[in-house]
Parts: sequence; structure tokens; C-alpha cells
Amino acid sequence: MKISIIYRLKSLSKTVKFVWVGLCMATVNSCDFLDVVPDNVSILDHAFSNSTEAEKFLFTCYAQLPQNGSENGNVGFFGADEAWLPKDLDTRWVNADAWNMARGEQNTNDPYHNAWAGEKSARAYFKALRLCNIFLENIQNESLVRDLPLDTRTRWIGEALFLKAYYHYLLLRMYGPIPLIDKNIPVSATPEETRQERIPVDSCVNYIAQLYDQAYAKLPAYISRPTTELGRVTQPILLACKAKLYLLAASPLFNGNTDYVKFKNMKGEPLFNQTYDENKWLLAATAAKKAIDAAENNGAKLYYYENNSPISMTDETITQMNIRNSICDPWNDEIIWGNSNSRPVNLQNVCMALINNDFLSTSCYGMMAPPLKMVEMFYTKNGVPINEDKDLAQNYIFYETLRTATDAERINIQSGQQTAALNFDREPRFYADLAFDRSSWLLYNISSQSDQEPFYVNARSGESANGVVQSMYSVTGYFVKKLVHWESTFVQNGQIKQYPWPEIRLADLYLMYAEALNESKKAPDDEVYYYIDEVRRRAGLDGVKKSWQDHSTNPSKPTTKVGMREIIQRERTIELAFEGHRFWDLRRWKTANEELNRPIQGWDINQKDADAYYQKRTIFMQKFVAPRDYLWPIQEAELRRNTSLIQNPGW
Repeated sequence: MKISIIYRLKSLSKTVKFVWVGLCMATVNSCDFLDVVPDNVSILDHAFSNSTEAEKFLFTCYAQLPQNGSENGNVGFFGADEAWLPKDLDTRWVNADAWNMARGEQNTNDPYHNAWAGEKSARAYFKALRLCNIFLENIQNESLVRDLPLDTRTRWIGEALFLKAYYHYLLLRMYGPIPLIDKNIPVSATPEETRQERIPVDSCVNYIAQLYDQAYAKLPAYISRPTTELGRVTQPILLACKAKLYLLAASPLFNGNTDYVKFKNMKGEPLFNQTYDENKWLLAATAAKKAIDAAENNGAKLYYYENNSPISMTDETITQMNIRNSICDPWNDEIIWGNSNSRPVNLQNVCMALINNDFLSTSCYGMMAPPLKMVEMFYTKNGVPINEDKDLAQNYIFYETLRTATDAERINIQSGQQTAALNFDREPRFYADLAFDRSSWLLYNISSQSDQEPFYVNARSGESANGVVQSMYSVTGYFVKKLVHWESTFVQNGQIKQYPWPEIRLADLYLMYAEALNESKKAPDDEVYYYIDEVRRRAGLDGVKKSWQDHSTNPSKPTTKVGMREIIQRERTIELAFEGHRFWDLRRWKTANEELNRPIQGWDINQKDADAYYQKRTIFMQKFVAPRDYLWPIQEAELRRNTSLIQNPGW
């Protein structure tokens, strides 16, 4: 196994060279900490000769973080069922690895999004762990880097410990039980000593938590120099990541999962606990609340948009801007952790519809296409599911039925134009996140200077948003508006407005806490409702109990643990839609075998007439094999290298 033999760097430092990663990512508003241009080549002895060189090494440890703001780096964008791609996909625009997983094509010979092996891979997490260990071994030696102040040395140790914990967490989330890379194996190790075994899940969780605990006091509570350090780890970031770890450990995939009763390592140790432990939810709730308190004490709050633009906006539009800009407004107060090494640029092209002939077809790919199942997921304007709304449910029984938009609806749908009934009377997040045929798309460069006359999408066959370049079109008829910064322009000499990818935002923590708290109690209480309702209030909806009592055919649903579980899971799906979370949530909830065995459907986009266009068609029938597909396969070549490894069940 590569993790045990490649980086024996301590004794090879005279000959082993590092190619440093250039991480210059300039922004309009700040020059982030990764905006450095390190030496092109450096040997290990030189890496810890002074503080400047040592900091560059620390940045290489950061540089291994996943590129979640990239359409290729974030497996959640296309790896589940939130978005689909054209069958004639041109991989120059989007790498198909994650989408191939969604289509059931994962394999053991050359696994997609392989993080177990691959020194040059974007997901070489074992390499990242070795780098962290090398850094810690050297930076903890006070005879090295003599010009480094003690407080800075302490902070850097904390950052490296955090990264070491986080890379272990990423591997755990993908593969389940993993080897723990506490120290790099020395050159003198025997072949047997290099063959490390997989460790039981609970032991992995405890080890990662201990690393977080070791790092916590060494980290700053906040970034004091935002012009140079935005994106570096702080105590609130660590606490949020620790909460995510405990939430994963408490969830059905890792908590008493009897599907893996026979899954043992070479020592015969069971790798998954077989007994459900409700206390794990309490641990997750406590961790989430601690993370929330730390973030809020540091100034974090749910994002609310203040219109300082020249464009006139109604309250309805302001609510939608709350949602859109909670993602796209750089370094806003809701962002707990922004990844300054990952900025959605091409991703915005992948999402953006070709609105009219003034827009460039080479900038508006419009390929990230939400299926109808995701469109159905959003609530009605009354804040309940479309099949539960006692006032509106009948409108969605035959939701292909055409309806003409009125002048009062022009904020969301072009007045006098027809679209499907499914697209009417939906919650603000529906219109903030999605675009569709005859829907609005407000951008900063609108000539009208008013949200009363926004851009409109025309997506039927022969129209601009239907696609004029091969493979650049929405296969379902829907587009992702949420990830496109509203100040980005797609015309001649236009500019994509960059923003750091929000790895963790406060709404995520609120929903994590509500979920863990609900699972740790016999029935939901006011605190569970409060954190869900805060997220809903920002989205322009009433609280859960009021919405269900006033509008649902099942008004008692929020009063039970099971009913509230369903509500919280749906709320996470909606609030965090198209950010890559659903891919992981479906796995930890063990609901992927239900959701990912449903068809991918969309409108008949090859039709010109509205009646023909708004006919549901099946694009693909997904197949998710449980329990096999809940965990990544280890590449066969790795199993041959390390005979102490056990393959994940089903592979």
C-alpha cells in the first residue's frame, strides 16, 4: 500500500524534492492567505530552514483539501441525483467521474474519485497525511526554524493537527474503517510493518476527535488579519468539523449497522459496531451546539441581503437574494469556513443558462440539470411538501398541466407565458435555486434596473437556453441558479465574480444540531423547532409547527420524533441543495438505496410547443446496490500491495 512506503523523507531529504503547489487565487475584496508564490523546487532540508519556507510547507498541507467549488472536485454535484448531465457530454467542460458513479459504474480496477491511492490525484489524502506528519515532526523540533516565534509555532502545530484529523475524516466518510496514519513509517521498517490494517470505525472516530482536541487550544478564535489569512483554520471551524464527525458517527451508516456484521479485519476485529447507541446522537448534539456558540460568539449569523445596488427590488426578490448570496457573497457572516483554495469559476459557466443572444454560448453551458425529483422536493409557498398541502396539492397531481403566469407573478415567471403547474406557488428557495423555461433570472447587468423586468429563460427546442453547442444544454429543462453569483456577467468582456467555496455555513450547523437533538430525545422540543425555524424564517417561511398546522394534511407530523426526522432531512435537502451535501447525507442516513433507485426524469426538451415540451420523460434509471455502494471500493492494485487490507463488502 502506497501509504506505507513512498514518503520515507526524513532520511532521504538530500535527494527527495518537492514540487510546491502554486495557490495564487486573487479576489476582488481580499488577498487570501493562499495567495503566495512559493519557490518552484525545494529540498526537505531547506523547507524548515526558516519561517518563510516552513510556512510554504504548511500551505502544501492545506493544498490537498478537496476542490469542492469545482464541478470536478466536488463528488456531490453529480455523484447522486441532484443534477444530471447530457448523454453526449463533452468532458472538456465537466469530468464525468462522479456522474459515472451516479450511473452505477463504480469499479475496483480504477475507482472513480479514488482517494486511497494516487500520489498525483486531487484526492491524495494519504499523501496529505504524510505531509502533515512531516510538517509536525519538524515544526515541533524547536531546534529547527529558529526564527519562528513560539506563538506562531504553536498555531502552525494546531493547523497541521487539524488538517491531519480532517484528512482522516474525509477518508473515513468515503471508505469506512481506515488505517490510522499517526506517524510516517521509517525506512527501517520491515515489509510486514508497512502493511497496516484497517481500524474499527469507532476507533477511527475517537482518534480523529483526539486530534481535534489536541489542536483546539493552539488555534486562534478568529482571523485577525483577514487580508492575508482568510481560509486558515480557527477554533469555530475545528468545532464545526468535529460536530460533523460526531454526526457521521451517530448516523445509521456507522451506528449499529448490521449490514456489516461479517466485515472484519485480518485480526478478526469487527470493523462496524453492531449495537445502536443513542448516546452518540447526544454527543453529536453537544458538539454541534458548542460549534454554534463559538461561531456566533465570533460574529456568525444567518445571511440577510441588504440591497445597495442600483436595481430596484421587491421584498420577494430580497428573500431570494438572502438565499443566493448566502453562498455567493464572499466571506459573508454566515460562512464558518470558506475555502480560499477553491473558487467556483467554471462551475458558474456549467450552471448558467444561455438567456439570450447577448450572452456568449461559450460562457453559458447550462449543463447542471436538476431532475424532477429534486424539483418536487421543494415546498409550496405554504412551507409544506407539495403532496401534503391541503390547499394546493390538487394543483400538482397532474403537474405537467400548463398554466399562464399573471403580471403579479412576473418576479418569478414571465407574464403571459405558459409553464408547468409544478413551477407555480412554490417557496422562495425554489425560485432562488432554480431556473426553468419562462422563469426569471435576475443578474446585476439587467438593463431595466428593476426586478420587475429581469432576464427570462427560454428553453424550448430552438430557443437560446435549449443549447446551441453540442452537450451544452440542460437535459431536464431545469438550471441551477443558486451557485451563480448574481454579479457575474456572461456577455462580451464579461467577468465571473469569484467567491471562496463555503465548506461550512451556519445554516448547516443549525440543521445538524436540530437533527442530532431530535434523535437524542423521545420527541422534538422547542429547541429543535427553533433552529429549524430560523433557517425557514430566512427563507421566507413560517415555522414548522405553524406551517404544518395551518396547511398540511398531516398536522401532527412535527410533534413526533419520526415525523420530525423526515422534516429535518427534507429541510437539509432543500436548504443545502446543489452544494454537494445530499450525496453524503443519503449515505449516512442509509436512504441512498431508496432515493438512488428512482428514475431520473425531466421535460421533453426536444419539443417546441409547450404542450409537448411539458411531458415527463425518463432519462435514466439509477441503480444503487446496498450495502455495497455505501462505501468506496479499494483499488485492486492496493489490495495486492498490502495483503493485510480487506476490501469493502460487495466489492
